[in-house]
Amino acid sequence: MKFTSLTVMLSTLMCALFLTPSYASGAVDSERITPVMLAVQDVPVAFVGSDGRTHLAYELWLKNFTSGKVAVEKVEVLDDGSVIATLDGAEIAGRLQPAGLREPTGVMAASTEALLFIHVTLPEGQAAPKKLAHRVQVRAEAAPPGMQEISETGGEVAVDAQPAVVIGPPLRGDRYISADSCCDASRHTRAALPVNGSVWIAQRYAVDWEQLDDQSRIYHGPAADVNSYTIYGKEILAVADGKIASVIDDLPNQRPGQYPTNIPIDQADGNSVVLDLGGRRYALYAHFQPHSIRVHTGDAVKRGQVLGLVGNSGNSVAPHLHFHVMNTPSPLASSGLPYEIDSYRVTGKTPGTAAFDEAESKGTPLAITAISPPREVTNGLPLDQLIISFAP
Repeated sequence: MKFTSLTVMLSTLMCALFLTPSYASGAVDSERITPVMLAVQDVPVAFVGSDGRTHLAYELWLKNFTSGKVAVEKVEVLDDGSVIATLDGAEIAGRLQPAGLREPTGVMAASTEALLFIHVTLPEGQAAPKKLAHRVQVRAEAAPPGMQEISETGGEVAVDAQPAVVIGPPLRGDRYISADSCCDASRHTRAALPVNGSVWIAQRYAVDWEQLDDQSRIYHGPAADVNSYTIYGKEILAVADGKIASVIDDLPNQRPGQYPTNIPIDQADGNSVVLDLGGRRYALYAHFQPHSIRVHTGDAVKRGQVLGLVGNSGNSVAPHLHFHVMNTPSPLASSGLPYEIDSYRVTGKTPGTAAFDEAESKGTPLAITAISPPREVTNGLPLDQLIISFAP
């Protein structure tokens, strides 16, 4: 049989399968084409946020196994058949990221994969489900006329029952900004990277800690001078008793104001520390000042011990502390894990990432909406763009 004839035969079979859900009246399961394959690679881990509610942040992988475009129109997250979250077309278009790209889209090209970044916030007092599934409504261009609107259910996954690790604060003092923190439009949450043959999201729950001065400025003075930045030189603290897994301490500060070019992958975190928290959890601290780190690989440290000073080394546009927790000691080849800081105070909220970026770029005051009285948080992951005070 010629190859072209085989192709025609398969195409005919595809149409038949779309049109015929079963082949025998006694069939136990109907057979049907599922043009979009659904899967969850990294098991969701529930955590409590700074709002006191339970959250799930994870990725639903979609594979368009057709020769035409697929528009993803609706996604429902299911708990034992009940809908606990719904994403409409507009939300999907802002969260569906084709493999290898950073710009989201609501339409998948033929024969492609994409990650849908999902964030479920449960009602106050409601515990996390034990299992999740997903119902997806798509319009498949390659399906026969009249049958292009298709609903599928898949992507079943058990929710990880392990509790999020509880840690202390990585800094001390007031007016810190939890920039690019979990979970919706965060650049960290969506930083999927192909490393060593697998796709990893080590920064899924990462925070870039910045700090405001008493006039709500990130920096005051020459923008290119690291000393102009409020957070520069602040002491970085061990968040728990643990053992130092790795240290890098000999890289220079970068000039603030623009990202450096041609940074090797092993220098992206700049001067950094990985702290083994135990239980296959590791904390990464990145962008220390050169030669400011006070610990060495293999050292045992105590919670609250000073590890070094905030700097601007590595792939950094302004002095800050990058912090996240992961399941291996590798800052890149690991899966990001949620964590909860045991005690802090939320005193305000910024207008959002765009306003933060402008204030960081121009040194202008950042408009803050005060939270009064301040919210006292016990065991919660700091959500995005909050103003936070830690114990002095």
